[in-house]
Amino acid sequence: MNHPNNPNHSNVVSSDMDAEKASVQPAGPPADLIQVSDTVWEVPMTHKKGMRVPARIIANKEIMKTMDAGVFNQVTNVASLPGIVKYAYCMPDGHWGYGFPIGGVAAFDIENGGIISPGGIGFDINCGMRLITTNLTVDQVKPRIKELVDALYKAVPAGVGCKGFVKVSKEEFKEVMKYGAQWCVKNGYAWPEDIEFIESKGRIEHADPAKVTDRAIKRGFDQLGTLGSGNHYLEIQEVREGNIFDPVTAKAMGIEKVGQIVIMVHCGSRGFGHQIGTDYLRTFLDVMPKYGIEILDPELACAPFKSPEGQDYYAAMACAANMAFANRQVITHRIREVFAKVFGKSAHELGMKLIYDVAHNIAKLEQHIVDGKEKTLLVHRKGATRAFGPARAHELPAAYHKTGQPVIIGGSMETGSYLLAGTDGADTTFASTAHGAGRTMSRGQAIREIDGVKLQKDMEVAGIYVHAVTSKGLAEEAGRAYKNIDTVVDSLRAAGITRPIVALKPIGNVKG
Repeated sequence: MNHPNNPNHSNVVSSDMDAEKASVQPAGPPADLIQVSDTVWEVPMTHKKGMRVPARIIANKEIMKTMDAGVFNQVTNVASLPGIVKYAYCMPDGHWGYGFPIGGVAAFDIENGGIISPGGIGFDINCGMRLITTNLTVDQVKPRIKELVDALYKAVPAGVGCKGFVKVSKEEFKEVMKYGAQWCVKNGYAWPEDIEFIESKGRIEHADPAKVTDRAIKRGFDQLGTLGSGNHYLEIQEVREGNIFDPVTAKAMGIEKVGQIVIMVHCGSRGFGHQIGTDYLRTFLDVMPKYGIEILDPELACAPFKSPEGQDYYAAMACAANMAFANRQVITHRIREVFAKVFGKSAHELGMKLIYDVAHNIAKLEQHIVDGKEKTLLVHRKGATRAFGPARAHELPAAYHKTGQPVIIGGSMETGSYLLAGTDGADTTFASTAHGAGRTMSRGQAIREIDGVKLQKDMEVAGIYVHAVTSKGLAEEAGRAYKNIDTVVDSLRAAGITRPIVALKPIGNVKG
């Protein structure tokens, strides 16, 4: 049961960031890997004792050549979990993570022993992306990019242990846990229309603050409105010539012209979510024997979803997810204030509308077809994004009924990001797709090999102004530490699970 990187119980509890600091393992697919199509690769159930379903990797040949070997080990471990249906998946941005691979997707039948696992959600619960439009052009923004980025850096706290500008008591923080971004509307940090453009309208139901430890509350109540560290960022991006692939859908999503400026935010629930994950991972390690659950890796500690422990964790996870929705909303409020001050117009006059906000570390109850029957499944997405197509229009804002759900894919601060749209074809992967480019280099390796100070200067020469908390943090996020985002997106397109709408290029970045 012991994992080679966690040889004893005491250091099983870690974080996604810690996992990403470990060396990326050499590429090497298993000998029994089956190529199902140009973008689907399957590891059969016979590969490893205990597998309940096959494991599938979504990737083109180019990505598969360098796929982290840890992905194959972890996704086949996931395939052994109780109640899993159809397949355990990993997306093309996949790499070794904590429990699940980053890019992992798995769905569990809650009526037939399906489990819930912190390792399948991530410690930064509801780490996610949001994209905000403006009617500004690059010609208007580029001359003031340093002023703008520096002002954003001051307005939005970043870095390890940073505290937010929104001051709430521990009791009021419980309201944030229950209502998420909807709390922000009541307290003046959101436009009412923002809520329509957030996954689940910015609030996961069943949140119960009573299931959250005092220690978690103590870690999180003063972090509202903070970016944090790691790969979190606030980025100013431009739409360049030739990068609008579907003008009709782009316009429906608020991107109407070449040169338009948008803002992307990537962050989550900070230390609050981490502590909740840590607390329940320890609980699950203790209670698994009671439920007769045996797993191949202690990082996959779990409990039946319908057990008291499983329900408690789900209620606590929802609290962290709601905090993350509120966190990104409060940051949006601050961004609007800064843009208004710098450009001398209100945020409404600047057209600073929310395109969408989507989670990529979460478990959600959803309806999916399994063997011809509709079932309620608990879909775990760990470094993976929901991607509802037009067939699920009733679960999307009216503006996106025909287009499918906006999907925000973060690349690196050097190379750029993407706005995609969900498709009905994504139902084959439980309406899921990738969340970003995916690392090829561990954080430690990046720090050793890349000079953050030089990188910052080189990026400025290339037209990208970055204000970072530390040069080491900058080195961790260098472009060459990541896969080619264009190749990842092409894999998703070819697999038919999302389609590219617009490519976005960075011109300014606040780096946590």
